[in-house]
Amino acid sequence: MKLKQISAIAVSGVLCAQLALSKTAPLDSLSDTLAQNNIANYISDQLDLIADSVHFVHLEEEFDTPPILKFVPTTVEGRLAYLQKTVPLTYNTQVQSYIDVYSTDRYKGYLSRMMGLGQYYFPIYEQVFAEAGVPDEIKYLSIVESALNPHAVSRVGATGLWQFMYATARVYNLAMDTYIDERKDPIAASYAAAAYLSDAYNEFGDWLLAIASYNCGKGNVLRAIQRSGLTNPDYWAISAYLPRETRNYVPAFIAMTYMLGYHKEHGIEPVEVDDIRSTTETVWVQKFIPFGGVAQALDIDEDIIKSLNPAYKRGIVNGSPEFPKRLILPEVQPEAYSALYAALNNPSGTPTLMNAANSTNVGQETLTHRVRKGETLDGIAKRYGVTVQDLRVWNSIKKNIIVPGQRLDVHRQASLTSEKGDLREYLSYKVRKGDTLSDIAQRHRGASVSAIKAANGLKNNKIKPGMTLKIKVD
Repeated sequence: MKLKQISAIAVSGVLCAQLALSKTAPLDSLSDTLAQNNIANYISDQLDLIADSVHFVHLEEEFDTPPILKFVPTTVEGRLAYLQKTVPLTYNTQVQSYIDVYSTDRYKGYLSRMMGLGQYYFPIYEQVFAEAGVPDEIKYLSIVESALNPHAVSRVGATGLWQFMYATARVYNLAMDTYIDERKDPIAASYAAAAYLSDAYNEFGDWLLAIASYNCGKGNVLRAIQRSGLTNPDYWAISAYLPRETRNYVPAFIAMTYMLGYHKEHGIEPVEVDDIRSTTETVWVQKFIPFGGVAQALDIDEDIIKSLNPAYKRGIVNGSPEFPKRLILPEVQPEAYSALYAALNNPSGTPTLMNAANSTNVGQETLTHRVRKGETLDGIAKRYGVTVQDLRVWNSIKKNIIVPGQRLDVHRQASLTSEKGDLREYLSYKVRKGDTLSDIAQRHRGASVSAIKAANGLKNNKIKPGMTLKIKVD
């Protein structure tokens, strides 16, 4: 069946409607005849336009009943409209310019890799977003943010798959300490991203504005709205007032959504990515567990566990009964269950609780380091056992440039060894929203407000969500 014949079937309803109109009154004059001819010519012209702009594809080659036809738009604008769900996928020259770039041969390999990584990360995003009420298609924003690299760090210190700055990560309850940086955790960071986007949408009432604020901050979006003088505008109405990076950010997201939505049409297919497993299992760890012991129990390379758990800085899961930690593992075969159980419950050489006598580090202390002539960030980081990236984030350093006399904040784990060297044991407690010292003391047997203040060097009863407190265990 030819294209025009199929198109004619699709618009047969239009023809029938026109014929019905023609039968409502007799053709009493030459003008009526000419009018009917004009209608026929118009319909013929429309059929030609439809035939040129869309395809109707057979889903069955052999059939006894009329064929089922599938509408497939061929223009970028039509495809975006067809692809759109909740987030407005506007088509304009800015979006087209990014599609032109993403469609080049040099990007095909990159997008194939993104699709391969997406087979692991996108189901995580989809589940989290569904729980939070965030549109599914915003998962593609993570490609624009980090190229699906959990270890990505921007020039200003934004980190992880969803590129959280240190301060924003704290607001959204992501843990960052010597052992873990949850900005790199696919699940925890996705919940934080969903919470941010939901907050922004509730504030602005437009998903593209929420996405824009994810790039430049809610303050910049509010200022852009004020400068525009508009009430309840959409993104495109105020885009001219936003930072240049954000004006490019939203079109890049729409273009990426288009490319992955129509990847087959552009000859792009997912490629398999090393160390990413399609089937995984989750265990919750209540002790300090090294990756090496778990890898040995499962008879796998330790790097596989590292790739599935990128948030852990030292290859150690720092779990406790109060705060069990998530460990993602490849699918575990039944014959490995007993060895895995032993590795998770009887780790060798790793304390379950944090013990003052063996100088196990717990809690955090903040030091001030004054830069001396000839010192570098790398040297200072090694001196205090932290990373250069930590120093940059803590001190808002955009480049690795420091000058003599400059004062740097250094956050590190505090040693809890007492003057008497007693065998006191401590738990680490992360302050939650609404917590008070009195509440925390009541939850831990033998703890008191005064003891918590003394152990953590607190001068008053003020605590903030995200703070880590050390609490003596009887």
